[in-house]
Amino acid sequence: MAVDGGRFYAPTAWIGGGWARDVLLTVGPDGCWSAIHPNAPVAQQQGAARLEGPVLPGLVNGHSHAFQRAIAGLTERSRGGEDDFWSWRDRMYSAANRVTPEQLEAIAAFLYAELLRAGYTHVCEFHYLHNDPRGAPYADPGEMAGALVRAARRVGIGLTLLPTLYMRSGFDSRTLREDQRRFASTPDSVLRIAHDTVRQAGAGSVTAGVALHSLRAVDGSALREVAQAAGAGMPIHIHIAEQRREVEDCIALHGRGPVEWLFDQVEVDARWNLVHATHCTAAEREGLRSRRASIVLCPTTEANLGDGIFDLPHWLGQSGRWSIGSDSHVARSWQEELRMLEYSQRLALRQRNVASRAALCESAATALFEGALEGGSAAAGLALGGLAQGQRADFVVVDPDSASLAGVPADHLLDALVFSSPDARFAQVFVGGRQVLADGQERALLEPMRNAMRALWG
Repeated sequence: MAVDGGRFYAPTAWIGGGWARDVLLTVGPDGCWSAIHPNAPVAQQQGAARLEGPVLPGLVNGHSHAFQRAIAGLTERSRGGEDDFWSWRDRMYSAANRVTPEQLEAIAAFLYAELLRAGYTHVCEFHYLHNDPRGAPYADPGEMAGALVRAARRVGIGLTLLPTLYMRSGFDSRTLREDQRRFASTPDSVLRIAHDTVRQAGAGSVTAGVALHSLRAVDGSALREVAQAAGAGMPIHIHIAEQRREVEDCIALHGRGPVEWLFDQVEVDARWNLVHATHCTAAEREGLRSRRASIVLCPTTEANLGDGIFDLPHWLGQSGRWSIGSDSHVARSWQEELRMLEYSQRLALRQRNVASRAALCESAATALFEGALEGGSAAAGLALGGLAQGQRADFVVVDPDSASLAGVPADHLLDALVFSSPDARFAQVFVGGRQVLADGQERALLEPMRNAMRALWG
């Protein structure tokens, strides 16, 4: 859309935890907000592009495994016997061990367009498919990482690539299983991929952090090496305390739970993002909060895998930072993630509006949205905290004709966005002040996605 000097006018926009009216939004040459003016006089609105609906900041998707989009809906049958995370993982490996760089790019581009359409404007990609399907290194160690970067650039979503260290199959092992050879990596190899991603991307919306798959997959020495080598502004992600078996195995070997053992090994600080943390203790949560670490919650995946329910009320009561992610992509909507997060608490506690009471906020939707917005910057390692000066100009325009919003009073709009389904639509999506999802782009991504699915599943 044509914009005069990067200026937009929004009849209503979400600023600082509430709706503001007649907002003039100005984007600087760096793609960040240079000025935000609520209650702008009519004279100042002249020449600005008018946005025909309420404006919300884009959210960060704090945890993604793009290739797992190819198994969404394909692991929902059981032949009897116990069916849990570990049996699901074996099925997931069947896709992980066959997808090619070309197929990964097609799957990721399709997924990233879905995420944009659902109001995510940045994604943190937890990437551990480093080698070829036989487990041999590619001539270019960043072959698979490059496919993800190209996919993100093609559709216009922001990307924090998280090359992931994966060295062993379990706490009591020194090697990988045969079906994990594709994940094999070293501290040097993942740090090099992260460095090369940033160098080759140059200026723009692609950057990198680093990840450790889990404590069961990385020994203490490698953990410390990566943590020490990561730069001051580089986010560090790790799966932790997702499954009770993982916690029990850690206690059996080390005499303490995963989060406590992590504290013993490295200096956990604000760079750290602990994914799931479902089964950490109250003392561990307090330790994370005091160190300003963040938690990444993936409610629909955690529900799909039967992981358990994170203790959200206590974390919010401690003013703990958190973000959301779609992880295995059984859902690709932040509205659905926030709804599931709150509803799981209601089912467990048999109470209503759990997040609002824990965060001392009247609206559960406000508590959830603001929490996910704040934590997203920590997950991405970038200034993505909403409609405020200096933050990247990522935003979405709500389609006011969405069925779930029909007749809803203006001050309840966010409540309806989160808790009324079907999900409200977004008419336009902007990343760094530029509109993405050009007309016809999503249709052009459909056939490559279908071809990749046919190749994988016949």
